[in-house]
Amino acid sequence: MADGFPWREVMAFGLGRLKLAPRDFWAATPRELAAAAQGLRGHAVAPPDRAALDAMMQRYPDRT
Repeated sequence: MADGFPWREVMAFGLGRLKLAPRDFWAATPRELAAAAQGLRGHAVAPPDRAALDAMMQRYPDRT
């Protein structure tokens, strides 16, 4: 399911990485799991906007 919730990844994170018991995993809210992920990985960095991407492409062209 391409557009569905990424259950496999979230369960792997909660049950595997965090080692939560299934009872605790299913009791956690999505916001709590996201906070736990942020605690491990840090804040997500926003992708560059089009202007920044264009500037990087000018500065570091694929071809010389």
